Parts: sequence; structure tokens; C-alpha cells
Amino acid sequence: MEILNHTEKRTDSSLLVLTQLSQLLSYITGCGGLIVPLVIWLTQKDKVEGMDEHGKNIVNFQITLLLLAVISVPGILLFGLGILGLIYVGIIGFIMPIVNAIKASNGESPSYFSTIRFIK
Repeated sequence: MEILNHTEKRTDSSLLVLTQLSQLLSYITGCGGLIVPLVIWLTQKDKVEGMDEHGKNIVNFQITLLLLAVISVPGILLFGLGILGLIYVGIIGFIMPIVNAIKASNGESPSYFSTIRFIK
């Protein structure tokens, strides 16, 4: 009896869009914007075409936003410069997932500028 290893990846742009938009959970739960995409990426990266690229970019982006927010909090004491950092995190953290969800629905690669590449 022969066992076949079925490793073909399926194309599922709706799951990629959902993964991108799940980052917005940070505004509701606080940390759901990192945990939910991380779980989706880890469970689906070998099954869905493009999930590995999208997942890595999402995790890198969320970790970068978290790092910027942590650095900005003590920066508030330095002439209020941390407030600008927190405003940047809030705006970019809301706009970029929506832009990349639209790109994912069109079959394009995600692009996150000013992101530190923790996972390559």
C-alpha cells in the first residue's frame, strides 16, 4: 500500500485578507493583532499559497509596532516626542493592514515600510 504525500498548496485569497485584517484586533483586545495572525500563519503556512510571505510580514510589522510603542512611552518625558511616536503607531497600525488586505485580495505581495525584519 502506497501512502501519497499531498503537499500542494491551495490558493485562498480570502484567508490572506482575513489574516491581514485580523491585525485590527489590537484596537479591540490589545494583543489579538499579533496572536491571531501568528496562529493563522503557523497553522496554514504549508497549506495556503502566499501565507508564509504574508504571515512573516505581519508578525514583523506587529513586533515592530510593539517595540515602537514601548520605546515611545518613556519618550513622552523627553519634550513629548513619545506622543508623536504613539500617534505614528496608531495611524500606521490601522492603515497598513487595510492597504495590505486590498493587496492580498488582488493577489499582490504585502508591503510594510519601516518594518524591522525579525523573521526572514
